[in-house]
Amino acid sequence: MARYKNTEKGQGLFLTVDLSKQILPGTYEFTLEHLFDKKLDLRIFDSKYNNDETGATAIEPRVLLKIILFYYSMGVISSRKIAKLCETHIIVKALAEDIEPHYTTISNFVSGMSDKIEKVFTEVLLVCGEMDLIKGNMFAIDGCKLPSNASKEWSGTKEELQGKYEKIKKASRKILEKHRLNDRLGSEELAADKRKREKLRKKAERIIEFLSTHEERRGASGEIIKSNITDNESGKIWTLPQKVHTVKRLFLSYTH
Repeated sequence: MARYKNTEKGQGLFLTVDLSKQILPGTYEFTLEHLFDKKLDLRIFDSKYNNDETGATAIEPRVLLKIILFYYSMGVISSRKIAKLCETHIIVKALAEDIEPHYTTISNFVSGMSDKIEKVFTEVLLVCGEMDLIKGNMFAIDGCKLPSNASKEWSGTKEELQGKYEKIKKASRKILEKHRLNDRLGSEELAADKRKREKLRKKAERIIEFLSTHEERRGASGEIIKSNITDNESGKIWTLPQKVHTVKRLFLSYTH
């Protein structure tokens, strides 16, 4: 019998990592880094910050933009989730130059500068589209899936390209609106949503377990007896008169 080495997915590691070598040429993240670090003029964001003489230093908009647009491509559009993933995702650590922004920093940036972000986002997507870097389900957020065929979708007359620009701009705006909506959900609402999903998951597990361990029961007349997951012995045989009476009672209570 063949023998294989044991593996351990949950093992924590202490590694020497060179962040400058984590972003590979030809990738979407490489293009993000090149555009934001060397090409795009981001001075339009400077007006938000009034800390030139007093106040704490801020995280550069180019860093926040790289993080946000990278996660948008993966369908992550929540400041809390983005901030959490920044702690462990090595590609993002490289893009962010080992900065881990708090979720409120991301949320305030998106809500306060969404118009400027939308413009930059649209320009970046157009460049990435021309380079055929938008693949598969990237940006597939609430129907915002973007075209990925550079030769057909990203060429044409000036008028046609303007139309494509407007299409991308609309998708960018929709994604940013979804991000702001997600951030408006308070911690209590998020917790309630989590509890609801957990409750539904447990119910589903109980039903699956019940179906796999119980046979269907029939009464003396051959009619199927309704099962009860909590107490299967409490199942009842409904006669036809009982069914008619119940349906009639429900109908009368509804119409009155």
